Amino acid sequence: MFQKPVGQLTESEAAAEAARLSAEIAGHDALYYGEDSPAVSDAEYDALRRRLVAIEARFPALAAKDSPSSKVGAAPSDRFGKVVHSVPMLSLDNAFSDEDVSEFVGRVRRFLKLGENEAVRFTAEPKIDGLSLSIRYENGQLVHAATRGDGQVGENVTANALTIRDIPKMLPPGAPEVLEVRGEVYMSHKDFAELNARNAAEGKPLFANPRNAAAGSLRQIDPSVTESRPLRFFAYACGAASVRLAASQFGAVSEMARLGFRTNQLMKTFDSVDEMVAHYRFIEAERSGLGYDVDGVVYKVDDIDMQQRLGFVSRSPRWAIAHKFAAEKATTVLTGIDVQVGRTGSLTPVARLAPVTVGGVVVTNATLHNEDEIARKDLRVGDTVIVQRAGDVIPQVLGFVPGKRRPDSVPYAFPATCPACGSRAVREEGEAVRRCTGGLVCPAQAVERLKHFVSRGAMDIDGLGDRQVEFFFASEDPAVSVRSPAGFYTLKARQAGSLSRLEGMEGFGKASVAKLFAAIDARREPELWRFVFALGIRHVGETNAKRLARHFLTFQALQAAAAAAEPPAGRKDKGNAAWQEISRIEGIGATVAQALVAFFREAHNVEAVEALLSEVTPREEVPPQSSGSAFAGKTVVFTGTLERMSRSEAKVMAERLGAKVSGSVSKNTDLVVAGPGAGSKLKAATDLGIEVIDEATWIERAGAA
Repeated sequence: MFQKPVGQLTESEAAAEAARLSAEIAGHDALYYGEDSPAVSDAEYDALRRRLVAIEARFPALAAKDSPSSKVGAAPSDRFGKVVHSVPMLSLDNAFSDEDVSEFVGRVRRFLKLGENEAVRFTAEPKIDGLSLSIRYENGQLVHAATRGDGQVGENVTANALTIRDIPKMLPPGAPEVLEVRGEVYMSHKDFAELNARNAAEGKPLFANPRNAAAGSLRQIDPSVTESRPLRFFAYACGAASVRLAASQFGAVSEMARLGFRTNQLMKTFDSVDEMVAHYRFIEAERSGLGYDVDGVVYKVDDIDMQQRLGFVSRSPRWAIAHKFAAEKATTVLTGIDVQVGRTGSLTPVARLAPVTVGGVVVTNATLHNEDEIARKDLRVGDTVIVQRAGDVIPQVLGFVPGKRRPDSVPYAFPATCPACGSRAVREEGEAVRRCTGGLVCPAQAVERLKHFVSRGAMDIDGLGDRQVEFFFASEDPAVSVRSPAGFYTLKARQAGSLSRLEGMEGFGKASVAKLFAAIDARREPELWRFVFALGIRHVGETNAKRLARHFLTFQALQAAAAAAEPPAGRKDKGNAAWQEISRIEGIGATVAQALVAFFREAHNVEAVEALLSEVTPREEVPPQSSGSAFAGKTVVFTGTLERMSRSEAKVMAERLGAKVSGSVSKNTDLVVAGPGAGSKLKAATDLGIEVIDEATWIERAGAA
């Protein structure tokens, strides 16, 4: 699947691949979490994540919080109201082997600094393949239910959740005043088969699998539709609670069962890796007879206090992991290879397959990633291929069956021109993908860039979905056509002096046009980070856009710094002051800085930005205000050896108090916690006059905060 082992990548190769992987995974997240329509198998998706995490581990400067190491789910749909999770709903890291499980247990023990004779107990339970749901009760009454969303904000599906029989509407006396119960909405195999049989009899579309059916049923605008679907719910965790249900994970789940929730009877506790893996093997052997889909086993540290000490890393808790089941395989015919052009011009091959059922799901295509994968596997149109599925729909192509290759087959020739515009498609040194050189003249890139600009995560302009953007871009009418971001903001004025009126065109009416213009006008003063992210600068996702906004505060300051920055000219050169200012921002680094500088050195980019700024005024970023604890909004650096806690545990404590933990000392650092062996960071802090304290003082202050 991948060209080189991570250990052999140069930094430039790693940067290019990290950007490609981040964009590809973000697209898959939007399809899976936002539209209940996944485009790749779990195995293929997990492989992409593992590859990116490995690259970030080897090149920390490339790590970004909008990558798989930090991002959860997808933004909630505008079709529903939004609910802010009082406790984030995070995803789980995955284990794929017994060794991975052993390493997970080892990491837990090392983090907690446990001695050889100190025991740590784990729970093990089936990983239900459904849709995560958080249900909040106040004074025993169900007040709202929300999907995971992006982990911080979910979709309000309260009315739909109230129709699910497994979810109590009232809790019995003795329940906590506030309690958030979290679990999985799913559909049994029997109910799924009956639903599809009913749909077939009524001439309605069939669902691909129980997970899609459950997710689609819960996310209905009309609760009566949800009520007509046989949804079920397993409770497995707590979010916020006014009082702790129990001191252990197992005890908390047992208490939820007492409160009237359905819990999984296969949940057990174990003290060793061997016992945990044995339970995994048992559930794997029994999975076909469970009556519902499971795709692995989840292990969690049982002790709640230990869970809190372990804390989280970006997108997942340190105290839990999902041990995934092996994939299922089948053979079919590779009927064709299509090449799609992405927003950045990347050419991505897609395998078209003769329909085949793998694990009860019919699949017809698969992403082939790049031309190297095709060449390495020697895949040819007409081959009988082996496909593997470990998730919802599209499988991974493992290879071809040699004995069934046609004698007239020929090796696949990857196109050297863009299928969308005919421009040359080139592959730069160190790149794993071939890219179209057409830039703004390529309709595939231009349209995707415009879609990105108006998307929810960027400028968030209501009424400009994919279909509308494609309509405006395709139009040849000067009063209607939009070929650049600024064109959306001049549309109303161009309409005013033209006979070509949107109101008379298919898909538009007077009310919808007025609503569209109002939505565009409402985004003439966007948040600074949204504006930066919307520009589509390579390597600048949501998180990096927010980092840049927090640092520069205004777009003019950001643009001036990027224009003035001079990257290092050689090994000993550090670049000029502007370059150092950008590259030393926490989480940015040289790769993002280089992309930012390159963007603002392209004349057509500057012209497009200036045209946009004549219509749009990004708001000035407001610096974070310190509130709550004494550390809120402060930047803290830990250096040297910590003796009473691990460095990771100290970081969790600081972040819980609202501080930002940095890996380097700069003029923006507020506090340095130095232990024995502190070196250059301690010296830098002393030279800059930054306050330095020892570990004991840190613990004392943190405890009082």
